[in-house]
Amino acid sequence: MTAEYVLTLSCPDRPGVVAAVSGLLARHGCNITESQQFGDPVSERFFMRVQFTAEVAADELRGDFAALAPDFGMELQLFDRAVLPRVLVLVSKFDHCLNDLLYRVRSKTLGIEIVAVASNHPDLRPLTQSHGIDYHHLPVTPATKERQEQEILTLVDHYRADLVVLARYMQVLSADLCGKLAGRVINIHHSFLPSFKGSRPYHQAHARGVKLIGATAHYVTADLDEGPIIEQEVARVNHTHSPEDLVAIGKDLESQALARAVKWHADHRILLDGHKTVIFPR
Repeated sequence: MTAEYVLTLSCPDRPGVVAAVSGLLARHGCNITESQQFGDPVSERFFMRVQFTAEVAADELRGDFAALAPDFGMELQLFDRAVLPRVLVLVSKFDHCLNDLLYRVRSKTLGIEIVAVASNHPDLRPLTQSHGIDYHHLPVTPATKERQEQEILTLVDHYRADLVVLARYMQVLSADLCGKLAGRVINIHHSFLPSFKGSRPYHQAHARGVKLIGATAHYVTADLDEGPIIEQEVARVNHTHSPEDLVAIGKDLESQALARAVKWHADHRILLDGHKTVIFPR
């Protein structure tokens, strides 16, 4: 039976990488349907994403690529495109990003399976359960934060979640949790640049008379809102826009940027390059 795979890799930039990868695939009778690569002149690393069809089992391919990897210092992963990433969504009270993700999953345009939603508030239980998805209320206080984060990890394990999405989850994850889920948590930040932290960001932006507002989707690290940026979306505003106008515009920007980031992650189009990302969009 023919299967469709995605191979992603990074390694020191040197001649012969593409030839070695394509040669291995050719020996297995694979058909390359999409191939993208990038050599970073600063980090001197090479990045590649190859999408292909094959009649060979994934384990056999992984074994042969594992044997090839040491020759080039490759860090590589092989994914079966038929297996959708399992996603745990964390939310608070804002529903726009969650509602957008749920709609895109139902319309089969996002390429993920939302296996559960968890929140520090009960408000979004009806919305979540209307889609037939489990909802977990995990209250948190400064005194219970460590225990609540352990409950989040328990949910990750229980649902075998590949990715955690913070869909306007208004809690700061601890450095310990960030470390345990490194590269597996995507957040949406309510600013084009991480300029307005804390509560009421659009009111802060209005008070400063900004001309651009936006949203930044990024991987979560221990540095608040400073993780590797995946996607950004912006809109022009002016003095006629009220703080409420900015909030409404911002909700759309946040939903769009987060959805694209999740889709690219699910389609294995993002590779980490130090504190940056390499994106291979379709």
